[in-house]
Amino acid sequence: MGQSAAAMACMKLYVSIGARYENFIVFDKDGILYKGRPDIEELKYNFCVDEKYKNYDLIKALKDADVFLGLSVGNVVTADMIKSMAKNPIVFAMANPDPEITYTIAVAARKDIIMATGRSDFPNQVNNVLGFPYIFRGALDVRATEINEAMKIAAVKALAELTKTPVPDIVNLAYNEKNISFGPSYIIPKPLDPRLLATIAPAVAKAAIVSGVARLPITDWEEYVLQLNKRLGLDNQLSRVIGNKARKDPKRVVLQMQKMRKF
Repeated sequence: MGQSAAAMACMKLYVSIGARYENFIVFDKDGILYKGRPDIEELKYNFCVDEKYKNYDLIKALKDADVFLGLSVGNVVTADMIKSMAKNPIVFAMANPDPEITYTIAVAARKDIIMATGRSDFPNQVNNVLGFPYIFRGALDVRATEINEAMKIAAVKALAELTKTPVPDIVNLAYNEKNISFGPSYIIPKPLDPRLLATIAPAVAKAAIVSGVARLPITDWEEYVLQLNKRLGLDNQLSRVIGNKARKDPKRVVLQMQKMRKF
């Protein structure tokens, strides 16, 4: 849903990893994107449905839908719309600060939902901090001439694989959890996961080399990963963990100052 630059980039990436144009139904502020609509740009034409669907609204589109991707405005999806979706619906409500439907309402409507938002106060925060710093790190380290689709797909797959691996204790500590593991409430790595750098950057760098856009190939990958981990620094990890815990459970501090005597 939505035809912003972010929405178009997401849809193009989905197509790159196997999604088919005919399975998309896209809306913007003026309604559904359909063939024959006069204001449709050429780059969006492949995502247009047949003209016979031009009177479709979001209610009709979500009925029996498998996935909802929202990159629009808040509070445009209702609990009844979520209830009408297919089994185990995937809902990415990414509008900020208010998502298209709140996490609380969505999970109350469907127990089998897989839900993500852009907010840090609910599970499955989708944030560009999970991608762009490490994509650029990998690209810069091999002096890539561009960021191509192969590199972006490599980052996507690296994130997906990382989510299914055991979560370090430092991440559990940072989020006040005992045992974070892959499932409906953990489908994407946490932003404070220190493994992100050494997982995504090498994947992106390798993709740049294979796709022919790297000008400085890496030959010793073990050393490269070692150097990436050294850049994090233990002090940085600990400070981020402490800061995150403090923000989640703020304390009131009273400080009494004693007047200094003059000598």
